[in-house]
Amino acid sequence: MNAQRSKQLLQEAQLLLPQLTMWRRDLHQHPELAFEEHRTSEKVARFLRSLNLEINGPLAETGMVALLKGKRPGKTIGLRADMDALPIQERNTFNFKSENDGKSHACGHDAHTSMLMGAAQLLQKQQPEYGSIAFLFQPAEEVSKGAKAMIDAGALNGIDEMAGLHINAGVDLGKIAFSGRIGCGSTDFFSLVIIGKGGHAAHPDLTVDSVTVTGQVITALQQLSSRQIDPVDPAVLTIATIHGGTANNAIAPSVKMTGTVRTLNPELRQTMPRRIKRIVEGVTLAFGADYDLDYTFSSPSIINDDHMTQLAQQTVDELLGKGNRLQSKPSLGGEDFSFYTEQRPSIFFVLGAGSNAIPRHPNHHPQFTIDERALPYGSAILAALALNALEN
Repeated sequence: MNAQRSKQLLQEAQLLLPQLTMWRRDLHQHPELAFEEHRTSEKVARFLRSLNLEINGPLAETGMVALLKGKRPGKTIGLRADMDALPIQERNTFNFKSENDGKSHACGHDAHTSMLMGAAQLLQKQQPEYGSIAFLFQPAEEVSKGAKAMIDAGALNGIDEMAGLHINAGVDLGKIAFSGRIGCGSTDFFSLVIIGKGGHAAHPDLTVDSVTVTGQVITALQQLSSRQIDPVDPAVLTIATIHGGTANNAIAPSVKMTGTVRTLNPELRQTMPRRIKRIVEGVTLAFGADYDLDYTFSSPSIINDDHMTQLAQQTVDELLGKGNRLQSKPSLGGEDFSFYTEQRPSIFFVLGAGSNAIPRHPNHHPQFTIDERALPYGSAILAALALNALEN
């Protein structure tokens, strides 16, 4: 660990604030959805080439890995930023608001990309003595497909450890939050069709009413987490959409619903499809209906490595002081950085970007924004963490 070097990196990062802000605002103004990040990718690649870094890409459609080699052989640490935006209409009014209708950087990936570009610039001047640093610019995090696609394309080849961060306006500016071993929940999805028998609304006895059976199914499913799962083992089941029926005087032959399941415990996660099927099967059988259940495992929970966590916390203490490190609860929000944590020892943490200078809306809100003074902190922490990891 090198406290003096970390402080120097932070000072240099602060000088980059105008540049980081310019990058972030340009990306914010031109958001691109999953696997469509062509303009973003080209902007990143052009800058990385100006640093004379080795670039492997495009990977996974629009992603890339840039490599900074040290003076001598050693291990390689990967730093990751996601680049995609959300299909959300922005409601901000500042002059760099989204120009792409129905698309916005409502989750801060514009900041993530800018901060990793800044980290690359800092590290290009601080060539490591041993080992290498890989910069992973990833598409499609919002649909939980980008990290896996990058891994399948070989992005982790030669990388020994991984690190990443997520910006959050709900955490105070300059504060860094660590959640412990489990960083966030798994995100899984299901589609469920309740199959009844349609008919005239005046003669329900001649039908199997899929709407009323659906009501019973929803009620029963909500008791899964409250009555069948350990209360200290979080599990959330949300029915998000329901579609059924076409006329107000006809009983619908079927109802389709979709939803999501979130858990922290990987073992509990594996049991959820069976638990849901058992409940749906019992309810539909009781009412003479049938069902069709399609369950999809999406992204797993983030599992932070103990050593990488300790290293990141020590780096934050060096850079910002111990009073700026927070202990937070794991979130049940999804993050596909989790796929990297399955493959390599990794750390993922939260960078605070909230202050009285901005409205503090949560991620995915149509008016989400950040205090841009957080950008140098992100670049400096990623750069210092990479150098510290290579020395360990």
